[in-house]
Amino acid sequence: MTTPTVIESRVGQTNARVELARYSLSAGERLIYGRRVLGVVRLVDEPADGHGRRYIIERELTVMAELEAIVADYLEQAAAWDAIPAAGCCALLADDREAQR
Repeated sequence: MTTPTVIESRVGQTNARVELARYSLSAGERLIYGRRVLGVVRLVDEPADGHGRRYIIERELTVMAELEAIVADYLEQAAAWDAIPAAGCCALLADDREAQR
């Protein structure tokens, strides 16, 4: 019989950020980071050079499958529209492309 592993999580603890993905736009390279804050994961998009606007993609993720699906979809949108999906312009671009069809 194996003993289950217990992972302690301290209340108020913020873990180090983890790079989950990189992507390139005509405006430059960007990074997607994940960070556990108060026991839940937050996804952030920021410029690779550290200068410029950061965007919170999602907060309070608790399931790895959700995180993976969101990151994959986010990267797909960024590639399709050459834009930062969290900036809010991708939905407008999608509507514009649909209207042109």
